Amino acid sequence: MQNQFDSKVAVITGGAHGIGKAIASAFRAEGAVVHIIDTTPGDWYVGDISDPHVLEQFTSWVIAQSGHVDCLINNAPPMMKGINDCSWDDFNKALTIGVTAPFYLTKLLMPYFAPGAAVVNISSSRDRMSQPQTESYTAAKGGIAALTHALAVSLAGKVRVNSISPGWIDTAGVDITGPDAAQQPVRRVGKPEDIAELALFLCSDKAGFITGENICADGGMTRLMIYHGEHGWRRKTR
Repeated sequence: MQNQFDSKVAVITGGAHGIGKAIASAFRAEGAVVHIIDTTPGDWYVGDISDPHVLEQFTSWVIAQSGHVDCLINNAPPMMKGINDCSWDDFNKALTIGVTAPFYLTKLLMPYFAPGAAVVNISSSRDRMSQPQTESYTAAKGGIAALTHALAVSLAGKVRVNSISPGWIDTAGVDITGPDAAQQPVRRVGKPEDIAELALFLCSDKAGFITGENICADGGMTRLMIYHGEHGWRRKTR
């Protein structure tokens, strides 16, 4: 039985852990050849995507291995630091990993995208809501969400570009119950596989009419209006 991604080539940044690892596993299960870049040592291309020369070398390596690319998943996460502790260099590093590197890797791969290729950028529900002291991560995720629709327009007719904004995803494999699960409209915390399945769909021919979109997969949390005394929420005054 043929899998939907047989003979397809997928490139995934930050594919050694968490959501990226789940995406890599899902693509392999569907028959794709998967190329990962991650800073963690392992059986993949080891490198820091904040360095443009590393991205250039990685691109050359991928093309030497496979000749073309069908799916690019820009997943590598930026650091999360807040305004109290985040330095100039920290903030720029977060933006480089979260926005500049996805832009540059997409640019480098442009000549090698196969017909029907797709890019999926991993944003976050923090692109539209925040907790205190999260500025570097939140700014990067907002940037990648905006970059998505810009690339979709620039690459129209050549590559579809979409983004996913996950909510709370348990990447530690813990069975989270109680209030943390109950507060979610779907009554559970997300799993990396939830995002992997959506990435597969967006890269498939079934999503051929979807581009420039940012799909929020957060169990409905960004649609829940929160007031003191409702849904188990209680505001503590400082």
